[in-house]
Amino acid sequence: MAIIFCAGLITLPAQVFCAPPAAPDIVLGQAEMCESIENYQPVNPAVVFSISRGELFCFSEFDQVRSKTHIFHKWFKQDRLIFTMRLTLSPPKWSSFSRIQLRDADKGPWRVEIRDPNEKILKTLRFSISD
Repeated sequence: MAIIFCAGLITLPAQVFCAPPAAPDIVLGQAEMCESIENYQPVNPAVVFSISRGELFCFSEFDQVRSKTHIFHKWFKQDRLIFTMRLTLSPPKWSSFSRIQLRDADKGPWRVEIRDPNEKILKTLRFSISD
């Protein structure tokens, strides 16, 4: 600690108090790629899906939602962004999903990035579509 003398007065440096980090506005509890959604839950989660399924879902469940907000599901085939789905979340908990219709040209590696309103990646789900 440094002591500074100034015109006969002793001045001590102020102590620095750090506040605990603020709780996040949203907390991602579960995220899965799956074949369908039933009763707000993913059905048959996997990392490889047959093109014959016809469609594929990205499920995300948030255990904590402090205020109404939104997230993004960004679908990439290889490294090319195919589409972005903006999903609204409401307190106190919320589940959401997005889906794609599968075509023969969709075979190959994919990923979905789940992002918060500030575009911060919360989770990346990697999967493949095959015959």
